[in-house]
Amino acid sequence: MTISSFSHIAGTPYFREAGLKFLRSLKRNNRREWFEAHKPEFERELKQPMLALIETVNKAMEAFAPGHLRPPQKCMMRIYRDIRFSSDKRPYKSHISAWWSREGLEKTSGGGYYMHISPEEVLIAAGVYMPEREQLLAIRQHLLVHHAEVRQVLMDRKLRRMMDSFTGTPLTRPPKGFPKDHPAMDLLLCRQWGVEGKLSSSASLQKDFADEIIRRFRLASPLVDALNTPLLQSVQKKRRPLFGF
Repeated sequence: MTISSFSHIAGTPYFREAGLKFLRSLKRNNRREWFEAHKPEFERELKQPMLALIETVNKAMEAFAPGHLRPPQKCMMRIYRDIRFSSDKRPYKSHISAWWSREGLEKTSGGGYYMHISPEEVLIAAGVYMPEREQLLAIRQHLLVHHAEVRQVLMDRKLRRMMDSFTGTPLTRPPKGFPKDHPAMDLLLCRQWGVEGKLSSSASLQKDFADEIIRRFRLASPLVDALNTPLLQSVQKKRRPLFGF
């Protein structure tokens, strides 16, 4: 995939106050009729700047996360909520977001990069979020041997200055089949692994907004790569021909 395939997207990689105003209004008027009446505003103030932002981030990620390059339209997440199994029937999210998945892990919960803009904040995150059961086991088994490397990445001083660790709700007892006294137990108890940083929503209005995202993604890239290692190995094993030819 080359950056030239993204070049048709126009716009500037930052937002205007009108975009945040739209999100605030959407939060108050979360109805299809209201959204359809204001859809041109959504396209102009949020969708096009977001696609331009993703394109700018993509160009930088060629240097440190080439396996995560995807067309901006694939990275930008839908504004529509999945309400099929939810008691909350509001049809729209009150934020816009993007997710850079790893090639080969697009349809799973593999490690990747995430950001969203809401009226309250900008969230920038990287890691593995809510992995599937098989992936959870693969990462834990990887940590049995490589926990020191992952811990060193998580404790990197530059990374810690900009982002905090997230683990979800950790288990209260060791996962089944894992030794209780293992030195990596604090990591093995986690159900997800990653880092996140929060900025004020006004950060999205600044001309260096893309640089703020890129800086954090770059610092988090060793962690994402480490977490994806066992997941990519599992995918490769599944794709291996039955008779080895």
